[in-house]
Amino acid sequence: MDVAIQKKTWTRTRILLLATAVVVVVVVIVSRMASAGTAKLNVDPERLTISAVSRGEFQEFVPVDGAVMPIKTIYLDAPEGGTVQRILVEDGATLTAGQPIIQLTNTDLQLEMVNRETAVFDLMNNLHNTRNLLQQNRIQQLNQLADIDYQLREAKRLYELNRTLYDQKVISQQEFAQTQNNYRYQQRRQQLTRQSLRQDSLSMGQQIGQMQQSVGRMQSNLALMRRKLDDLTIKAPAAGRITSLNAEIGELKSRGQRIGELDMLTGLKVRATLDQYYISRIFAGQKAEVTLNDKRYELRVTKIFPQVTRGLQVDLEFSGVTPPDIRRGQSLPVRLALSDPTQAVRVPRGGFNQKTGGNWIFKVSEDGTKAYRTDIRLGRQNPEYYEVLAGLKPGDRVVTSSYEGYETMGELLLKANTD
Repeated sequence: MDVAIQKKTWTRTRILLLATAVVVVVVVIVSRMASAGTAKLNVDPERLTISAVSRGEFQEFVPVDGAVMPIKTIYLDAPEGGTVQRILVEDGATLTAGQPIIQLTNTDLQLEMVNRETAVFDLMNNLHNTRNLLQQNRIQQLNQLADIDYQLREAKRLYELNRTLYDQKVISQQEFAQTQNNYRYQQRRQQLTRQSLRQDSLSMGQQIGQMQQSVGRMQSNLALMRRKLDDLTIKAPAAGRITSLNAEIGELKSRGQRIGELDMLTGLKVRATLDQYYISRIFAGQKAEVTLNDKRYELRVTKIFPQVTRGLQVDLEFSGVTPPDIRRGQSLPVRLALSDPTQAVRVPRGGFNQKTGGNWIFKVSEDGTKAYRTDIRLGRQNPEYYEVLAGLKPGDRVVTSSYEGYETMGELLLKANTD
């Protein structure tokens, strides 16, 4: 009996054909990759920027433009409203503390001052008159008390005399009782008069004290009013230079209106605006430097403004000597340090990094006839250098210009154009 034999799907012939096809594909891919890695291009060296790799000081920093400002500015506002009567200084003048700047006039304040002075004078006159009346009343009460004391002594004398006579049966009981009652009446009268005198004295003292307090308050108000009148003469609160003076004769200035600025002459500072990207890397005391006329001047961050609108604003002050010829409003190129300086292998910045991402670079051969791809690893960077972590050493020469059109090349043949 015949047995059906099942046909195999993967025969030896098929497996060999499939293996051959895979090998051919792999060979094609490898050859293409090899041809791409070894692709060469003739380039005129004058079209390239060739830079040397070096070892030296490396520091992260951010370049910013700073504006020179006075170390402190006092804003001058009108403490009281009024009409400009006189302008006593010119814009840009150097002032001493307390020197008058502008004289204002305000008839309402002057009239109020006159009314308050009149009220104070009236109150003081009333106090004087009241004190005189109370004093006269007290003198009358004292005279009355003196008369009562005299009558009491007479009543006592008669009482004691009549008591002796009554004991001796010389006078009647009725006569003795009269002198006795009169003596007791004078005693009670003296007590009431003294009590009334004490109460009147306390009342007089309280009344005079209240009037004196009223006079004191009125005088304090009058002193405040005088200061308000003095405020019509706007004076320099400290020594400095007046700037942005904004006033004209006859102009009406309202209370609190800005009339100028006073720049302190104790020093200068630099205000810079940074990208908010650096907000977490800026702190008070951070170092910076500016170069003027080939001289370096150190600065430090003294203030970081909390509000971030069009960028992060910081104030920097000079740590040592201030440049001699800088002026208010002048722009200065500032290098704000983001790290301490260290020694590192570095390569100058260039357009190459846009195409390579910092992963490779064209390294020039020792004879200078070609440049070949070399894998590298970059670290930190600043506006001048990249930090090289691997792939290059000091003394190497590399192409740092743009690699536009060269990104698929494995080697550049550096040949000058003879045309």
